[in-house]
Amino acid sequence: MARPVLVAGVDSSTQSCKHITVDAATGEVLRSTALPHPDGTAVDPRRWWDAFEGVGATRLQGIAAVAVSAQQHSTIVLGADDQPVHDAILWNDRRATQSALDLRHEYGQDRWLRELGMVPTAAHPVSKLRWLSHHEPEAANRIRRVMIPHDWLTWGLLGQQGEPMTDRSDASGTGYWSPSDAEYRDELIQLALGRSLKVPKVLGPADRAGITSRGVVVGAGCGDNAAAILGLGAKRGEAVVSIGTSMTVSMVEDIHVNDPSCHVADMANACGGQLPLVATLNGARTLTAMAAMLRLSLGEMEVLSTAAPNDAGGICFVPYLDGERKPLLPESQGALTGLTRRSMTPENLARAGILGLACAIADAVEDLIGAGLVVDTVTLIGGGSKSRSLRQAVSDLTGRTVGWPEPREYAALGAAKQAAWALTGELPRWDRPNYTLIHPTASREWVPAVRNRYSAASKRIFGAELH
Repeated sequence: MARPVLVAGVDSSTQSCKHITVDAATGEVLRSTALPHPDGTAVDPRRWWDAFEGVGATRLQGIAAVAVSAQQHSTIVLGADDQPVHDAILWNDRRATQSALDLRHEYGQDRWLRELGMVPTAAHPVSKLRWLSHHEPEAANRIRRVMIPHDWLTWGLLGQQGEPMTDRSDASGTGYWSPSDAEYRDELIQLALGRSLKVPKVLGPADRAGITSRGVVVGAGCGDNAAAILGLGAKRGEAVVSIGTSMTVSMVEDIHVNDPSCHVADMANACGGQLPLVATLNGARTLTAMAAMLRLSLGEMEVLSTAAPNDAGGICFVPYLDGERKPLLPESQGALTGLTRRSMTPENLARAGILGLACAIADAVEDLIGAGLVVDTVTLIGGGSKSRSLRQAVSDLTGRTVGWPEPREYAALGAAKQAAWALTGELPRWDRPNYTLIHPTASREWVPAVRNRYSAASKRIFGAELH
């Protein structure tokens, strides 16, 4: 029997670096390793390279092709010697909020939406460049090149030889590349920093970034959201909710989205189409925070929540614990409302924690629908998706069937699929994972009250700030 052709996928996420080895013909994961990343919202990118090397992503014995996915938006700035001149500022760092608002005003919000399909937030590299120019002028003056983690790791894998490469998905998240025109907007880099910078060449999804010194084909790579969609094999009408450090909701589409509410970004996917995406800062950590407050494990909180009434006895949890990106409330805090002597039970608090995150997901699904997209089903992936109570709550609040695929590292799997594509020239037709399906419960009379309570609490607490 002939040996299988092996490809590798690497996902350099916020929390860790995962490396998987996959049978290129079947998509079967044969080996998997992972190492943690440093915590924080600003990190020396060389620490990411240490983890990349540590999981074996530079050795690749017996591997025919590899591709890299990584956290989106996190910004690496390099000097004339191609070494970092500042810590990489991560996507969830809020320091560039005012810079983003200034850029919106200076270029015009309608113009951002029309030409870029998004408006800047603190997450986007264009905003971070503006912040550096105003707050770290010495470092800003030394910047010659700007990159995103997957670009930088791919370039390092190729020995930093030749021109750095990126792909449409990560380029579309910079704030200075237009998905509709498929070109960089140098005037926006100049608006942010005051001058032009070197940026990576944008590859197509099946293109090769190069070949390593050991003869391994290197695929274009992509951002982690696009990689997860690719690894999952998402279908049209399937809203994919990734619940990790943050929470994102995205879909496979061909059309460009122009959302006047500014909640849905017109991102690109890893197959040549679009990835309309809603991003929030608060994801699975809202559940761990509630569990910690109750002095419970996540499993214990899950059990406790099932003993509460569906509406948590009227308690509403607004989960803006780390500020928020959608809605734009960078300095916000979380809130509990509806507290009475009768409602203040551990069971109700546990249930309110579940409902708070579920309402945020339901809001994001409504944002996609409001932007003209059709959502037939909802798929939950990531660490937070393990909660069966959350899965049922999302199904009930959205009125849609919720699928939970078997747990896998879907971003790394998407990168491996892209590696196989670069190797053979054909997108692999790997089997979709097995799904557990959850349907809305027959009795959902409590849903409108919970949704209205969540919306009213957000508006009452944050008032005019809520946008």
